[in-house]
Amino acid sequence: MQQRNFLVKLLLLCLLLGLGSQAAFAKKMYRWIDENGNTYFSDQVPPDQTQHRRDVLSKSGRVVESTEKAKTKEQQEFEARLAELRKAQEKLILRQKTHDRVLLSTYRSKDDLITDIEVKMHSFETQKKALEGDLNRLIQQLEEQQKKAAAFERNGQKVPEELLGHINSTQQQIQQARVAVSDHTLKQAQVQKEYDADIERFLFLTQSNTTESKNKLASIKEANELGLFYCENDRQCNKAWEIARAFVEFHSTTASDVFNDKLIMNRPPAIDTDLSLSLSKIPVNDDEYQLFLDIRCRDSLPGKELCASQRVMDIRSAFRPYVNDALSRAAQ
Repeated sequence: MQQRNFLVKLLLLCLLLGLGSQAAFAKKMYRWIDENGNTYFSDQVPPDQTQHRRDVLSKSGRVVESTEKAKTKEQQEFEARLAELRKAQEKLILRQKTHDRVLLSTYRSKDDLITDIEVKMHSFETQKKALEGDLNRLIQQLEEQQKKAAAFERNGQKVPEELLGHINSTQQQIQQARVAVSDHTLKQAQVQKEYDADIERFLFLTQSNTTESKNKLASIKEANELGLFYCENDRQCNKAWEIARAFVEFHSTTASDVFNDKLIMNRPPAIDTDLSLSLSKIPVNDDEYQLFLDIRCRDSLPGKELCASQRVMDIRSAFRPYVNDALSRAAQ
């Protein structure tokens, strides 16, 4: 009997020990690094250490879960502003993709596109000649009216009020006609520029497909952190755009994908060490723009760490000074 009781107690003890070891074994193991660079391992994270980024480790030491470092108010505001700029940029990217699809679905070759453009530009030229014809007719009409008025004056007669009214009306019509011709000329030039860009883009897209078949105004501090350059005028913006293109090409590790007067974009990251830069011209109001530099990394843990690294922060903060310095040198 005593031996039996001993065996039962021993069995219960073993069971309790087994359950205890399983409970201890089931506890999570955390790893984190404090602000001084010290690494800690523990099954509990002290309250004064919860602000640090931490990993949950498996039995083999593999990371199975990660909790990002707590963000300060300034970091949260920065990310909100970055998200706002990226949202505006995404609209440009979506518009570009839609335009690409229209180009590829509408035209089968470069010759088709050029023929269509020539027809449209001929229509513009016809309209321009009609406007210029109206202007010349009005100028001749004014000359005739002024001759009549001069004849009255030579004869010592008062120029009739009706004739003076006609002269005034014709002068106003001439001014309006000149504005119409000027506006039409500017629009024609802008459309021609867009058509030239369409040809270049179509060639890029079709060449790319062939190859594949083969194989808000910010402060200076905020602008540096976000990668923003504010344009003072159109002339400066056009120069800054070309300068910024060189910056994007230099720092990107992926190939160029889109280039026009609103969007410069390199291809998405393919590996964890890739940096894909893009630049968008975002309107502030009707005639003012800011250039927004964005940096994207691969959607992976190493990629996210790269985008949060000092290297990426340095690239973004160097953008505005780089453009300013280049503009200053060009002005000298």
